[in-house]
Amino acid sequence: MALGLDDALGERLTAGVLVSSTPHNSKRWHSFIGGHPLPNEASLAAARAAFALLDRANAEQATIFFLISGGGSAMIEWPVSDDISLHDLRAANQDLISCGASIAEVNAVRRAFSAVKGGGLARKAPRTKMFTLIVSDTNPGDEGSVASGPSLAPPPDAPMAIEVVERYGLDTIFPESIMNAIRQGRKSREPINGSHIVLLDNGTATRAAQQKAIELGYSCSVLDHINEQPIQEGCNLLLASPSCAISGGEFSCPVRGDGRGGRNLETVLRCAIRLDNQTTHTVVLSAGTDGIDGNTPAAGAIADETTIQRARNLGLDAAQYLARSDSYSFFEQLNDLIVTGPTGTNVRDLRILLKGPRRS
Repeated sequence: MALGLDDALGERLTAGVLVSSTPHNSKRWHSFIGGHPLPNEASLAAARAAFALLDRANAEQATIFFLISGGGSAMIEWPVSDDISLHDLRAANQDLISCGASIAEVNAVRRAFSAVKGGGLARKAPRTKMFTLIVSDTNPGDEGSVASGPSLAPPPDAPMAIEVVERYGLDTIFPESIMNAIRQGRKSREPINGSHIVLLDNGTATRAAQQKAIELGYSCSVLDHINEQPIQEGCNLLLASPSCAISGGEFSCPVRGDGRGGRNLETVLRCAIRLDNQTTHTVVLSAGTDGIDGNTPAAGAIADETTIQRARNLGLDAAQYLARSDSYSFFEQLNDLIVTGPTGTNVRDLRILLKGPRRS
């Protein structure tokens, strides 16, 4: 998006702050390598630079473009209180992303202790003209949750942060500084100016996959209702689907062990266990469109009804790998990982199911 804005505006673009996973060499951009999935020192430095640029823009009554995409929740961050350290921010975010909460619940809590999220950046420059361009990794209509919405107001139906924390037992493990911010529940009533446009979202990916399937001769369905279920429920719905089915979104997937994995790899492992020795030929793929699943270098994996037997032949117990959240190690030994490398964008996950004729 930064390169696109460079091309579109040229010299009319006077200055920018870019936070991403790769450096960007340009005289107009101040570039930072933000942390992901947890904030780092560069995440804080990026916020300081953004605050300074917004102050300048506000004084000049300038025009601002916010370029927002998934991952921004960690890549740019600043706490609402000086009592909250980077260590506290990292600990709270780690607990949040591994507790099994939905993205809406996670973002509701993040906004409670962040000076960036929930429109925090936009409120720094009320005298400017603002436009937000979004590559969305959330549900349609939930653009305020992309990167926890640094330039947009929180969704009006967002859950209460304290309720989410208590629901998942996070109030007993969060740092005290984080809990103090959540209990205080400070909310800004200042309006946010500007407009926003969604450039890409999960529907872009699922419809493109459907179109490709149709070109290949399949009768293919996009199952939008298979989206944010608890992971086992989502797997069951996927496996019960028609012969060629595509779904997107992100299953809720709590981390139980200390292995290497993510929700896509675990989705495929759970499906493989269900498919063990079935007579209908069924193939399942699940992968993150950003090319990274959980704490692994893989985007996801692929499995069919022979996967578990091939694992047994190697002495692998699928249930043990599932119990310790180690699905990456399982599929690595079977050579069934999907490794694309970082794709440079993120429009949530993509799952594909194909069913063929019965095996003899």
